[in-house]
Amino acid sequence: MIDMNNLNALVLAYLGDSIYEIIVRKHLINMGIAKVKELQKESIKYVSASSQAKFLKEMMDNNIFSDEELKIIMNARNHKNNHKPRNCDIITYKYATGLEALIGYLYLNDNKDRINEIMNYILK
Repeated sequence: MIDMNNLNALVLAYLGDSIYEIIVRKHLINMGIAKVKELQKESIKYVSASSQAKFLKEMMDNNIFSDEELKIIMNARNHKNNHKPRNCDIITYKYATGLEALIGYLYLNDNKDRINEIMNYILK
């Protein structure tokens, strides 16, 4: 059993990033996109830090998240990190990290229904 209270927010984001990307890739394949170059082009609309930050802010503005989920997001967003993102500013990167951490948290808690709700919102 994993002690969620002692798990580093960046570890949650590390896991959440992979789960998020798999769901996006599956969605794009299910849309009938059959060329890898086109899949990559379309996936950027969802998996880039700027896209993830935009989706997270929109969901926060629409009060999509519970207090517990917001705590996970804020913890990850505010986590000290020495990483310097290459393709966006640090604030955008931190918001994207918050979304990824939430997905990782939900996955480790076997809450796939909630992951699907969030991802359906993003992929609508």
